Amino acid sequence: MVAALRCRSRDFPLASRLPPPMVPRVTAASFLSSSPASLKICGVTLPSDAQRLADLGVDALGANFWPLSKRYLDPAQAGFLKELEGKILRVGVFVNAGYELPVRLYEEGLIDLVQLHGDETAEDARMLENAGVPFVKAIGVRGVADLESVHAFRAAGILLDAHAPGVYGGTGQTIDWALARRFVAENPELPLILAGGITPGNVSEAIAAVQPAALDVASGAEIRPGVKDFGKVEALLAACRAI
Repeated sequence: MVAALRCRSRDFPLASRLPPPMVPRVTAASFLSSSPASLKICGVTLPSDAQRLADLGVDALGANFWPLSKRYLDPAQAGFLKELEGKILRVGVFVNAGYELPVRLYEEGLIDLVQLHGDETAEDARMLENAGVPFVKAIGVRGVADLESVHAFRAAGILLDAHAPGVYGGTGQTIDWALARRFVAENPELPLILAGGITPGNVSEAIAAVQPAALDVASGAEIRPGVKDFGKVEALLAACRAI
């Protein structure tokens, strides 16, 4: 019996030395179902900022691939996102980009989740669905009418932001939190990401008022567009964890 056991050990010399498979700290599903609310810091442009967000335990970062954004990240300069795989959820933000670029970056392992933040239609979203790429849809909110067609997208979650024609987010303007809370109450199966004007000064109030699955912050966590203020980031994260 002892000899047989030794033989098996020799047959599989690497079995005990293989590292365990890496389990992502945050997945799209956990980001959208977390309690307390998850935190996404959007508009990341610097590798050092991205790494520090991961080190702090921030749930997700957003990289904006819309060329007209003040926080634009050229896909050719986005290789640093690959190094963060499994450490932080990497969300690619796209505005009316079609489906080829989001699918390519997803397949290259640079992003984990697509955020459609433009005027995309449900038919546009279906291209991502057919490609097996998870996505959320952002809606610029003016009133109840803007929310009537959200289920047609079949998105993993809905992001509500301030209505900003031609700018597509990042304005620092808040939305009607009462309307957002009503959406949460009426659509418990559809995770809501709250964006628009969230800062360390109002984050606790926003969570209490809306009870979102996650918060999305860009201008409220910056020194200037694309450069993060980690005093603000830490305050936002502490508020999320405290609720």
